[in-house]
Order: sequence, then structure tokens, then C-alpha cells
Amino acid sequence: MNSPALQRAVFLLLLAAVTIAFGWILLPFFGAVMWAVALAILFTPFYRWLLAKVRGRRNLAALATLLLAMVLVIIPIVAITLALVDELALVAQKVRSGDISFAGYFQQIVNALPQWALDQLNRFGLGNLEGFVSRVSASALKGSQLIATRAVSIGQNAFEFVVAFGLMLYMLYFLLRDGRELSKTIRAALPLARAHTNHLSSKFAAVIRATIKGNVAVAVVQGVLGGVTFSFLGVQGALLWGSLMAFLSLLPAVGAALIWAPVAIYFLSTGAIAKGLVLIFVGVFVIGLVDNILRPILVGKDTQMPDYIVLMSTIGGLALFGINGFVIGPVIAALFMAVWDLFASSGDGHDAPPTH
Repeated sequence: MNSPALQRAVFLLLLAAVTIAFGWILLPFFGAVMWAVALAILFTPFYRWLLAKVRGRRNLAALATLLLAMVLVIIPIVAITLALVDELALVAQKVRSGDISFAGYFQQIVNALPQWALDQLNRFGLGNLEGFVSRVSASALKGSQLIATRAVSIGQNAFEFVVAFGLMLYMLYFLLRDGRELSKTIRAALPLARAHTNHLSSKFAAVIRATIKGNVAVAVVQGVLGGVTFSFLGVQGALLWGSLMAFLSLLPAVGAALIWAPVAIYFLSTGAIAKGLVLIFVGVFVIGLVDNILRPILVGKDTQMPDYIVLMSTIGGLALFGINGFVIGPVIAALFMAVWDLFASSGDGHDAPPTH
């Protein structure tokens, strides 16, 4: 006859096995599942407000909230992506035709360098500037060819994207409608004190809301400011460069500067002093201040994490998980700090969590 201890061990092993298997099944759609959960957490306050207005009709409230999420988040992202694809194709065509020549831009910078700077390049083994310029030109040509290749690849993977997108919307609807019951079930199943599970779940939701709202707000503002400035200064492909600045702004402190700083150096090197100074001023005192002011307020304040933790967890998350990492990284960091805070303050693990 099996002992209770053996039966429990076998049951826990079975539980772990089926959980891992279910996670393995969902792995191909990890991004869709993650964003469905994140958007559900983000729009749940509106859903609950609307639920009271429609007298408890959950299906209607969830559908209306889903439509709102599509109007505010999903449709603008799709529209910007389509416009960006057109802009990227136009830039690639100009690179192939020679209207945009990165090698030529580099040569102009080299020609404007003083002799001492050229000597330093020779010292570090960069003296063969003609060869370097030819490599830049070849890289630009390969880049344009890669864009054309990727366009075909995107078409081939369109079905997978549509499936993942539909799955995200489907899950978002049911997470909005049944999210409260699902959250209660998960918290009841966890072998932790109720006060601890409530504290950790509230921390999880707060970090996701703050991270998405904060990082997206910073990205949009920096991208718009950078794109408008580039357009004003006559830089070709302003939408493309503004979008790249918005994406790179997910890297706190240095992201957008990776785009505007080389352009400013080009302006200064080719005699467009006024344009270079304007771009440096906007980059440092406008775009840079957006990151230094908004991000700590929108992200660090709500997550109750120091700025350096937000920075490191965001960069680490992006390195490990790609675009999804700007949410996953801070969430893991916040839960790490919350669990250790509980451990340090509760002693035997059964005291109530600290209040903040």
C-alpha cells in the first residue's frame, strides 16, 4: 500500500510535469500570451469602471474594453508599422540608387578632420580610409539587399503573425472578463500566506502598468521630438529615424543619442554648424531631459525601484528577451525586491508583508 508521503511526491511530480508541458505548448506564442496579460492588467481598471456602468454585463464590458485597447494601442501601432515599412523601402531604394551614400557622408567627415585627428586614426590602425569607406559602402549595399530579403521573409511569416495576433486578442477578451476569478484561483493555489500573495500580485500588476505606460510614453515623446527635429533640419527619412529613436529609447539614458549624435557630428564636420548645434541642443536639453525626468516619475515612482535598478533590469531584459524584455526585466526585478523584502521583514515567513 502506498504511503501518503509517496502519493504526495508522485502527485507533485505529475503537477510539475504537466505544468512544464503546458508551458512548452504555449512557448511558440509566448509574446502573444505575455502581451495579452500585460494589456489585460493595463485596461482592467477601465473594464471594472465600465462593468459598473453596464450593470454587470461582463461580455459587453469586456468587448467594449477590447475595442478601446485596439483603438488606443493596437491600431496606431499597426498604422505606424505600415508607414515605417514604406519609409524603410524608400530609404533602401535611395541607398541602392546612390541618393543616400553613407560612404559619401563618412568621406565628408574624414575630409573635415584636422591633421592631428587623422594621425590618431593612423595610430589606431584606421589610416586606410579609402578601404574603410569602401567597406561602409559595401555594408550599405548589403543592408539594402537584406531589407529586400526580409520583406519576403515577413510575407512568408505573415500567417504566424496573424495567428499570434488573433490569439492575443482572444486571450485579452477572456482575461478582461474572467481575470478576477483567475487571479483568485492562482493566489489560492500558491502555497503562501494570503497576505504575501496579495502583496506580490499587487506588485506584479503595478510594475506592468508603470513599465508599459512609462516606457511607451517616453518612447513616443522622444521619437516624435527626434523625428520632427530631423524633418525640420532636412534629414531624409525622418519617420524612420524618429521610429528608431523611439525604439532605442527603451535603453534608458543613451538610447536616442545613438541616432542623433552621429548626425550632429556629420553636420558639424561638413560645415552645417547651425544645424549641428540645434540638434545637439535638442538632443541634450529636450530629448535627454524627457528621459531623465519622465522615466523616473512614470516608472521608478510607481514601481518603487531605484533608477539604476530600472536601468539595469530594462537593459538585461532587452538583451535576454528582445522587445518583450522591457516589461519582463523590470517585473522580475520588482518581484525579486518584493520577495526579499518579505523575507527580511517577516522572519519566519508568516508575518504580514510590509506596507509602503
